[in-house]
Amino acid sequence: MTTADVDEARVTISTYFYPTFLDVLGPATDLSARFDLVASGPVTIGDMHFGVDVGMRFGELGAYHVDLPLTGELWWRQGRRPAVATPSTAAVFQPVGDTILERWHADCRLLAVKIDRWVLQTQLASLLDAPVRTPVALDTEFDVSSGPGRTWAGLVRVLATESRSSDNLLGHAGPAEHLQQSVIAGLLALASPQYREAAGPAIRGWAPRTVKRVIEAMHARPAYPFTMAALAEIAGVGARALQDAFHRHVGAPPMTYLRELRLANAHRELHRAGPEETTVAQVAYAAGFAHLGRFAAAYRARYGVPPSQTLRG
Repeated sequence: MTTADVDEARVTISTYFYPTFLDVLGPATDLSARFDLVASGPVTIGDMHFGVDVGMRFGELGAYHVDLPLTGELWWRQGRRPAVATPSTAAVFQPVGDTILERWHADCRLLAVKIDRWVLQTQLASLLDAPVRTPVALDTEFDVSSGPGRTWAGLVRVLATESRSSDNLLGHAGPAEHLQQSVIAGLLALASPQYREAAGPAIRGWAPRTVKRVIEAMHARPAYPFTMAALAEIAGVGARALQDAFHRHVGAPPMTYLRELRLANAHRELHRAGPEETTVAQVAYAAGFAHLGRFAAAYRARYGVPPSQTLRG
């Protein structure tokens, strides 16, 4: 959404993240807020900017939270210690402690990640195979300019990009749960010295830029007759490495992801059109399916009805 109304912006932040007091620190007429937001189970991700300097006061958040500036700076404080988040340094907020964003600069566009505190604690207990009886304390910041921090930030960017699609991975239970677990385990490995060793294997071998390049190519030309060899060439890795990366970050092989994307496009077109405008065969071929029978079977398995019923409806 976009808005130039401060109250509408405040309500949006309060709805998706935390109740807040929002102060415009520059000319109110310069407010041009944009929010791309997706809530998937215990993880909420937002791609946000305001176009003018703003400040916010939250009180205690009740959740773990990370802010990743893509541009500009964010001056923040939780407790007594002030800090600055930049495109090189992510800000990490604990569930407890009054939280103040002293100045979100006008040129600051950031990715915000909210993680349910109990889910993080439960996943840590699963990694340790032992109960976690004390609150998990995270570092207040970590480097995202290189190494695992940059990889984790890349994964969040992929999810933020996916959130802009009406039919995205986060809408499917299996891949969504897998991606949520990767985000949480990655944060534990990066920002929890006490549990870094336990969480580390969960993010070993990440390659989100590889996955992102292939996903972007698929969305740009979903009907193109991609092969595994062609996708591996786009990714710049071998076919086996690409398969492993997709299993790790997406929870499904590349060709399965492509089929689901094509099905979603066909489903949308069948809903939009009428039987007097097109046929199931035309929609299937335009979406990238070369075999009409296989398309009909896959469509029925995915949506519970034959494609002809969606077209008639």
